Amino acid sequence: MSEPTLDDDAMRRFPVPDFADLPEDLQERIAEETDRAGFTPNVFSAFASKPSHFRAFFAYHDALVEDTALDREEVEMIVVAVSGVNHCYYCNVAHGALLRIYSKQPKLADQLVANYRQADVSDEQLVMLDVAVKLTERPAEVTERDIQDLREVGYSDEAIWDIASVTAFFNLSNRMAMFADMRPNDEFHGMARGE
Repeated sequence: MSEPTLDDDAMRRFPVPDFADLPEDLQERIAEETDRAGFTPNVFSAFASKPSHFRAFFAYHDALVEDTALDREEVEMIVVAVSGVNHCYYCNVAHGALLRIYSKQPKLADQLVANYRQADVSDEQLVMLDVAVKLTERPAEVTERDIQDLREVGYSDEAIWDIASVTAFFNLSNRMAMFADMRPNDEFHGMARGE
């Protein structure tokens, strides 16, 4: 395994650190991700500029995708719908690629970014996305009715908590990506597009 190189163009508003200058635990995590993906996702390069934030960010991210009552496809659907309404270029492209991989539906991410309400999703998933988008755009308007709507279509309390957690985390992620002008890796654009 070769040493990863952090892309200087990973974000445009702040300097990207050199891989060799990073703490050992960050080097290990980035090397693992680079080996798994075949390239270093630019979000790793960007967050590496502040190691304590990198650790917290990726620990929470990992908990959200590993300890959840949602399918990974549903997690990525929330991320893409939220990132779509937030106009987050990095997350639209990067998580759009992940959604194509997990859903095996090459058009779904593009549909969610353009207008999640017209996407090819189940009625249950549409309720999930409606609540996620409402929490994103109008959090003060979220009420017990939204929770009840999720329960009525079959989501457990754990899944409902997870819907809110993923939504909240990726609102943070979107805002940091936009503030730093993080750029998605070229590799993400073509992943899992089908033939």
